Amino acid sequence: MNDCLFCKMASGAIPVKKVYEDDELFAIEDINPVAPLHMLIIPKKHLANALALAPEDDRIIGAIHRVAAKLARERGMDEEGFRLVNNTNAGAGQSVFHIHFHLLAGRNLGWPPG
Repeated sequence: MNDCLFCKMASGAIPVKKVYEDDELFAIEDINPVAPLHMLIIPKKHLANALALAPEDDRIIGAIHRVAAKLARERGMDEEGFRLVNNTNAGAGQSVFHIHFHLLAGRNLGWPPG
């Protein structure tokens, strides 16, 4: 997508400090963190949100979960616990319409969320 913020980051058109990157995904620190650890894990493939996922995208979703665990371990948040959040559509809090997951840790993440 030509006007998608995360597509521009993925392609390098908008430079950003990536804390993780492979062929399918990248991760960045959130610019407005709500927890001591707050990263965004973003597929390079443009998908507007969870409603756009197709069976061939199952691998990407699995990779996101593995990368979240890796990043949490690297930052010492695996034992304490972490939360992985995906918002779908504006009513749920999605503001960038390119699927992404928030990795949150480092504080008490109460229940229910929101």
